[in-house]
Amino acid sequence: MSDTKQQFDTVIALCKGIYEKKLRDYGASWRIMRPSSITDQLLIKAKRIRSIEIKKQSLINEGITPEFIGLVNYGVIGLIQLALGFADGVDITAARALELYDKYITETKELMYAKNHDYDEAWRLMRVSSYTDLILTKLNRIKEIENNEGQVEISEGIDANYQDIINYALFGLIKLTCDEEN
Repeated sequence: MSDTKQQFDTVIALCKGIYEKKLRDYGASWRIMRPSSITDQLLIKAKRIRSIEIKKQSLINEGITPEFIGLVNYGVIGLIQLALGFADGVDITAARALELYDKYITETKELMYAKNHDYDEAWRLMRVSSYTDLILTKLNRIKEIENNEGQVEISEGIDANYQDIINYALFGLIKLTCDEEN
């Protein structure tokens, strides 16, 4: 598990680094996004990953790693937006956006550690393409929940699905970056 924790910290640092740079460029401009728009942004990224996996080619000179980073960061943004609601403009500082990032990525990472204990690191046996399919499944579930105005009878809510998306994307990043180094 210590290797897993180190790998998680490595890929989270990669994602947070991009988040910080984008905050410097744009501020927290994403504060205007409604949760459904964030879900659609996540969908675009996951569909691009799947398209590249199937076609084995990208016409834009970027692979799937930046898309997995985007899934992590937009997933965290989704959690922030669920907690704060959307705004008509940028209403938080970059420092506050970073504090919130740390809060929600830590909660999500702790969830992964608990699940990882119970599932005995089964994710390591999976293919990256399976993470993509699971992310797309989660996004379809979120869209259904959004269409039902957030109401569920027995299922987890949008926040839990965002956390699962973040963790599947982190698994993908570990497989694509950390595991290649070994």
